[in-house]
Amino acid sequence: MLATALAATLLGLDAQPVRVEVEVLRGVPRFELVGLAEAAVRESRVRVKSALAQVGVDLGEYQIVVNLAPADVRKSGSAFDLAIATATMAAIGALLRARSTASSFSEKLSLNGAVHPVRGVLPQLLGARARAASGPSLPRANEAECALVEDVDVRTAATLTELVRALRGKEKLPKAAPARAEAPDVDAEDLADVRGQAAARRAIEIAAAGGHNVLMIGPPGSGKTMLARRLPGLLPPLSKDEALEVTAIHSVAGMLGPSRSLSLRRPFRAPHHTVSEIGLVGGGGGDVARPGEVSLAHQGVLFLDELAEFRRTALEALRQPMEDGVVTVSRAHVKATFPARPLLACAMNPCPCGYRGDGTRRCGCTPERVRAYRARLSGPLLDRIDVHVVLPPVDVVELQARGGGEGSEAVRFRVERARALQAERFARREVGATTNASLRTRDLARVASLSDAGRSLLAAAMDRLSLSARAYGKVLRVARTIADLQGAAAIAPAHVAEAIAARVLDRAGAESTLDAA
Repeated sequence: MLATALAATLLGLDAQPVRVEVEVLRGVPRFELVGLAEAAVRESRVRVKSALAQVGVDLGEYQIVVNLAPADVRKSGSAFDLAIATATMAAIGALLRARSTASSFSEKLSLNGAVHPVRGVLPQLLGARARAASGPSLPRANEAECALVEDVDVRTAATLTELVRALRGKEKLPKAAPARAEAPDVDAEDLADVRGQAAARRAIEIAAAGGHNVLMIGPPGSGKTMLARRLPGLLPPLSKDEALEVTAIHSVAGMLGPSRSLSLRRPFRAPHHTVSEIGLVGGGGGDVARPGEVSLAHQGVLFLDELAEFRRTALEALRQPMEDGVVTVSRAHVKATFPARPLLACAMNPCPCGYRGDGTRRCGCTPERVRAYRARLSGPLLDRIDVHVVLPPVDVVELQARGGGEGSEAVRFRVERARALQAERFARREVGATTNASLRTRDLARVASLSDAGRSLLAAAMDRLSLSARAYGKVLRVARTIADLQGAAAIAPAHVAEAIAARVLDRAGAESTLDAA
């Protein structure tokens, strides 16, 4: 007898529906599973047999063939266990076949029939809502995540026995309890803690207001890490749609605990400089596709400390997501796409020892070593970083001064006001962007037009600093953000001049600026 059940597999954040077909015949006992399933899925036959035995179902006299359709899509993970178990029971007559196909299942079984949590529940539910699927059954351990998706009647189970009783009509599975969203992050690390570094403070304010990538160069102890860690506190809270997207990525990565639900906090990721290319941009062994650090930091901050110490292949892999805002991972049978639009904050020393240009004569690096150190960062990569700033050593007078500088709350107020201006402008002109940094080239001229004086100033800078066409667009976007911070409708020459000053580390000006730090 043939029976079916519904499940799903994830390709990136997209839930691909899978139909579990089970054919059962009497004969020499065997259990075959087909449909391009990886090892963890094939091992489900052991878990299913043992779990079904706990509810009094013996498969010892049956020939069982399980097909996971469509057969050309790779199936990974152990979330097919419950769909296989319910379809098998329906095929041998232990359940009504209509009941086994009424819901979609995404659960992992233990040998004693307990239902364990699985990864990627949120994107699976979003896919079920798009397909108008009714009554998905999911692990109770994922309850907080299940309740995030509205308009879907989600039921949760803790054991196979509980689910079987519900499918036999003896009881109803409970609905997922309403989730309680986490409060926006109250930044414990205040910008007021940073002493001095007025130029760097201004740079990260511009970066936060327009979503611009920023590079900080300075000797050890100049405050680069302190500033980067305070960046999330300058950003506005996540909107509901942004929070769902961020939570879905973390769900696929298996980073949501049993009690964690929707988070309105901006993610902050700071991978070590030994991270691999796959760890940074995503991927995995075999046909597995997992999000990398650049996707886990989506809508937040990705901080790369000691930038020049990262593997060159890993840094170069960042170039595409920095431009497109997405990462596409391709394997033999899998092609997955993950969102990847964080604010990239980078920090590095001016030379291998870190003290070049600090005025103390502690630097013993030869010019050849300095050039080799700086050559670890390619021109195309630096070209994609909007704001460059040099941090000098902090003076002892500033360290001993009473009271700090302006706090995060005041800066965040200006950032939110600037972003509100951008959102209003983009909506009015039907521009498909969320921040100035994400403006497409064809929309740039519509929202960042210059006066004659501004165009002359930018043209002179292009010639003197040998800026690329990409850098030209970056300057325009940063100038638009500076104008927004001041509440100006038009970009003034002073805004252009400040934006150009943020590119002085480009090519022609790199050596002189670093040496003068």
